[in-house]
Amino acid sequence: MINVVDILLVGSGGRESTLEWKLRKDPQVDRIYTSPGNGGTKDNLPYTPSDFEKLAKFAEKEELFTIIGPEKPLADGIVDFFIERELKIFGPTRNAAQLEASKSYAKNFMKLNEIPTSEFEVFTDFGSAKEYIMKKSGQVVIKADGLAAGKGVAVCHDVTHATSVLSDLMVYKKLGEAGSKVVIEDVLKGEELSCFYLSDGKNIVNLSTAQDHKTIFEGDQGPNTGGMGSYSPSYLVSENIKMEIDCIADTTIKGMARNGNPFKGILYLGLMINESKPYVLEYNVRLGDPETQVVLPMMKSHLYPYLDACSEGRLGEIEPIEWNLGAAI
Repeated sequence: MINVVDILLVGSGGRESTLEWKLRKDPQVDRIYTSPGNGGTKDNLPYTPSDFEKLAKFAEKEELFTIIGPEKPLADGIVDFFIERELKIFGPTRNAAQLEASKSYAKNFMKLNEIPTSEFEVFTDFGSAKEYIMKKSGQVVIKADGLAAGKGVAVCHDVTHATSVLSDLMVYKKLGEAGSKVVIEDVLKGEELSCFYLSDGKNIVNLSTAQDHKTIFEGDQGPNTGGMGSYSPSYLVSENIKMEIDCIADTTIKGMARNGNPFKGILYLGLMINESKPYVLEYNVRLGDPETQVVLPMMKSHLYPYLDACSEGRLGEIEPIEWNLGAAI
């Protein structure tokens, strides 16, 4: 006898459409509500991802398993809110979500745990940041510390460009408070890819790889977007590189547990492969959009049992994921 579950899916993007599409294939899943959803989702609710009280009341009334799609409600503590009310939910707590919500937290965490990443400095003062840019001849990556919907990163090649980006963030506040603190990094050359893991706070399971196209114009020109398209799996991952990336993911989960912030949910590693070695560019704490649209169609196994195992801390007991042959784009 299969235990049937109803689901509340929070979010409105292509990611949420794909999650719903994948979960509908699972015989264990019955009803799926999406809030607020979009034209591609079926049973849409009128609540936004910030309506914690209304979402929790609905989930409690209908006895739903809740899955959080976007980063902002995670950073704002929706998982903590649901856990306090003894409601089942998939995603990291507010403290664990700092890996994405604060670039400076993530970089300092990497440094402390000896996770390979680029050299960096953190600034809250425009003058000091500008001096550092001059010292580096403007060849830097500037990141807004807070959440910026994939638009808070600029790769700069000269002082004029770097100073302009810094002014937009710190002086003109074009991204609001997200840019009041910045991380300035050395530029890493190479190929970029995304690698996804499920975690129950102790164990990890690899959820494949993808590459997305961030810059807005042809030939990798122009500013970064949240993602213009994607394919999976990545062709960059040799067996040796995969072992190194698995080690990074494992070190991350163990480091978060040591900090008293066990990470349950999706760990997304944004990586640069430089001379056959992976370096972490950033962490995300949820599935990417558009990457979800190519990763989940390649997954042969049903998704829900893995999400449930993550939330209950028993990922180590579950069968390995089966994958379809080929690729998705």
